[in-house]
Amino acid sequence: MVDSAVPSASSLLRRGRALEIITLSWNVVGVVVLAVLAVAASSVALLGFGLDSLIEIGASTVVLWELAGTGEARQRLALRLIGVAFLVLSAYLLVQSSVALLSGHHTSPSAAGIVWTGLTASVMFTLAAGKARTGRALGNQVLITEGRVTFIDGVLALAVLLGIVLDFGFGWWWADPVAGYVIVYYAIREAVHIFRPVRSN
Repeated sequence: MVDSAVPSASSLLRRGRALEIITLSWNVVGVVVLAVLAVAASSVALLGFGLDSLIEIGASTVVLWELAGTGEARQRLALRLIGVAFLVLSAYLLVQSSVALLSGHHTSPSAAGIVWTGLTASVMFTLAAGKARTGRALGNQVLITEGRVTFIDGVLALAVLLGIVLDFGFGWWWADPVAGYVIVYYAIREAVHIFRPVRSN
C-alpha cells in the first residue's frame, strides 16, 4: 500500500538512522540490565540474550555505517558482517543451551526478568516493522536484513520470556535452554539467506 505523500530519500534515510539509533541505545542499556539479571538469576537464557543484544549493537553500528555511504561493495560488506553476527549468535546459543540441558542447570527466575524481556519484545517488533518498511521504501537491502536481526531479537525475547514464565510458574527448568534452540534455527536460516546471494555475485 503506497502513501499519498511519498517521503523523500533524505527523510527515509533520517528515519532509518533514527530507528538504528533507538535500537542501539536500547541494547546498550539492555546489556547492562541483562548482565545484572543473568548473574542474579543464574540464567543461561538471559546471558545468551545479553550476547544477542551485543550482536544487535554491532549490527546497528554496521547499518549506520552503511547508511552514511553508497556503493554496492559497501552494502555487500555490511551484509556479510550481519551474516557473521547471526552465525556467532547461533553457535553461542547452541553450545549454551546444550550445556544447560546436559548439566540440568536450574535458574532462579525473577519478575524483573519477565518485565524486561516482555518490554524488549514489544520494542524490537515495533522497530523491526519500521526498518522493514523504511528499507523497502529506500530499496536498501542492508536495512531490510538488519530489520530481520531486530525481529529475531524480539523472537528471542519472547522465547526467553516463555522460558522464565514456565520456570517461574511451573518449575520447568528445561524450558529456559530449550527456547534457545528455536533461535538457533532462525539465526542459521537468516545467515544462509544472507550469504547465498553474496556468493552468487
